[in-house]
Amino acid sequence: MALINERVRILENECVGPNLYVMILESPGIAQCIEPGQFVHMKIPGMEAHIMRRPFSVYARDAKAGTVEILYQAVGAGSERMTRLAEGDEGAELIGPVGRAWRPGEARRALLVGGGVGAAPLFMLCEALVAKGVRTDVVLGAQTETALACRGRYEVLLAEPPRCATDDGSFGREGFCTTLVQEALDEAAAAGDPYDYLAVCGPEPLMKIVAGMAASAGVPCELSMERRMACGIGACLSCVVDTTDGKQRACVDGPVFDAGKVVWA
Repeated sequence: MALINERVRILENECVGPNLYVMILESPGIAQCIEPGQFVHMKIPGMEAHIMRRPFSVYARDAKAGTVEILYQAVGAGSERMTRLAEGDEGAELIGPVGRAWRPGEARRALLVGGGVGAAPLFMLCEALVAKGVRTDVVLGAQTETALACRGRYEVLLAEPPRCATDDGSFGREGFCTTLVQEALDEAAAAGDPYDYLAVCGPEPLMKIVAGMAASAGVPCELSMERRMACGIGACLSCVVDTTDGKQRACVDGPVFDAGKVVWA
């Protein structure tokens, strides 16, 4: 699929949690063709001295309205600049859709696991699975209740609300969400209705643990790897991931990888 370079307009930029924001962009070309798990590279207006664009997973899209949404965390100069963009601002540009999408195949029952902002790259996948009639369960984890920024939209979409864990116990189970993942796998197997697909996105230690759980349970697993990216089109080799097939580029060979092929440090 050819990349689109699209000048976009900011429609909304809302704070939804601690240093967490959802930005809605008018991007009709990308909205028409982006697949769950793919991402965009954004040129941030007002930062012309910075040559490289910033990669952002797409949280949601509305093909009819021609919009895409990104969930981002203000952690550096670029994302902090983004927090000051307002409705109607122009000058931002997106390149996309970039990367390999989720591939659940003919899954019958799926478990999606999102840690922190890793819940966002899974949401379009969740929508697609639900639309196909795939029984889908979700586990979310974050440091605090207010950091569970995606929880409300998952609750609206799913037949059963997501299982949640917070580090401080302010919502759901206290502790890491990996406990909930193991419980979900065990319960499904005990009921004779095991999962046949698992997708996870979040901090790398979380993904490593969940990938191991999936392997032990015999459940095919995919994960979305985050890497610092320079070019974003596969030329610079700054975002490599070690796999059993050799070094792969997160930007074009990923960001979604077969968890069984990732070589963990």
